[in-house]
Amino acid sequence: MTFKEYLGNLRGKRTAVAGAGISNTPLIEALLSAGINTLVCDRRARDEMGEAAERFERLGAKLSLGPGYLDDLDADVVFRTPGLMPSSPGLMAAVGRGAVLTSEMEVFFEVCPCKIIGVTGSDGKTTTTSIIAEILKLENKLQTEGMKISSNSRPSAGTQLNRDKGRTVYVGGNIGTPLLTRADEMGPDDIAVLELSSFQLISMNKCPDIAVVTNVSPNHLDVHSDMDEYIGAKRNIFLRQNRSDRAVFNHDDCFRGGFYGSFPSEAPGEVLIFSSRSPVRDGVYLDGGMIYEAIGGKEEAIMQADEILLPGLHNAENFMAAFAAVRGLAGKQAMAETARSFRGVRHRIELVRTHKGVSYYNDSIASSPSRTIAGLRAFDRKVILIAGGKDKGVGFEGLGAEIVSHVKTLVLTGMTAERIHNAVINEPGYSGSPGIIRRESFKDAVLAASAEAQEGDVVLLSPACTSFDRFRNFEERGETFRRIVEEL
Repeated sequence: MTFKEYLGNLRGKRTAVAGAGISNTPLIEALLSAGINTLVCDRRARDEMGEAAERFERLGAKLSLGPGYLDDLDADVVFRTPGLMPSSPGLMAAVGRGAVLTSEMEVFFEVCPCKIIGVTGSDGKTTTTSIIAEILKLENKLQTEGMKISSNSRPSAGTQLNRDKGRTVYVGGNIGTPLLTRADEMGPDDIAVLELSSFQLISMNKCPDIAVVTNVSPNHLDVHSDMDEYIGAKRNIFLRQNRSDRAVFNHDDCFRGGFYGSFPSEAPGEVLIFSSRSPVRDGVYLDGGMIYEAIGGKEEAIMQADEILLPGLHNAENFMAAFAAVRGLAGKQAMAETARSFRGVRHRIELVRTHKGVSYYNDSIASSPSRTIAGLRAFDRKVILIAGGKDKGVGFEGLGAEIVSHVKTLVLTGMTAERIHNAVINEPGYSGSPGIIRRESFKDAVLAASAEAQEGDVVLLSPACTSFDRFRNFEERGETFRRIVEEL
């Protein structure tokens, strides 16, 4: 079924879109353009939505805004935004009245005509998604250029060039680009690479052709009812795969008594494993500084790990996960060249500026302790760390030990400043180092970190918490950090 056909099936039905943010805005516009009765529901008040509210009304939407926006929700089909859990009382009441509950991402899986690679995990999913896409794009370029060269002497070169356009790689999902309204432009030879969050996966009943789970650690427990629900959401990325599909898992996470050790045995199709600690029979692993691909226990070198441009073992793991995902779709040349040139994703250990010999790194994406730990381990020296934000209901004990080992000065701000402070000073190895600075405002925290820095130091924003105590999202937090640093 195409997306156009899907919209045709909705004519005569009442639809509601719960949440009018980035992921749902193109869907709202498509529903209204198709003449479908659409109610737009959003927790924001009309003045907070700004021009968007007026634009939706001009297109023919009815609005339900502000507190109680899901009260008495009466529709045949309800599309929920990822951040709104299916267990929300308003959504459950609508389902009780007979509504079909779905989402933009669930519909995309129904109408997408091409292969889908899906990536989830507590950490690293955005970077891994981006790496996979870049490898596939480079492979397409290498293949296309090779075909063009081989066709130069043929009289039918014009026709050949038309065929040689190759496949298109689409990147979207939780990474910020909705793809549903572009599904009808996709061809069967194209590939869609999707970052999938637990909020998107929790209600999914379809799976990608290739599923990647980078790792699983406690996260979003301020939204999920418990860790079991969070793990169950991640499981949905592969649980309904076919025997011909592939799932990629992190050996070091699964088999160290981790939170999702049963995942590999539950996957219906091909299972590939990646590891930075030990060889694997089928997958990708790091040994003696070399990254190998293993097929049935027979290994072949891909590249030296120290050739990867992005710093840190966690990024080597992201590349290994990507290499396993694209097996059969891209060659080792595309894998290695991407690793040597990929500069990373914004807000992920991103070098903002070097000022008076001090390097300032923006790792605003680090909204969990495990992500911050990975960031700290990426550097070969102790850093000046800026941390703190909104509480997600996870513990900071493990982070405390890493801060004692890897931080020169700790600058704390935000709602969780006290909790992180206590985790550090209660660490058995703590004896007054690192020094701890507390600042009320985010800007003052950045300026305090800068004042502590000397030539050769690294100042790292890696909050270990979400941004929602002060910012709309981690991007706004990262851009604020960038602006302050650039004004130094």
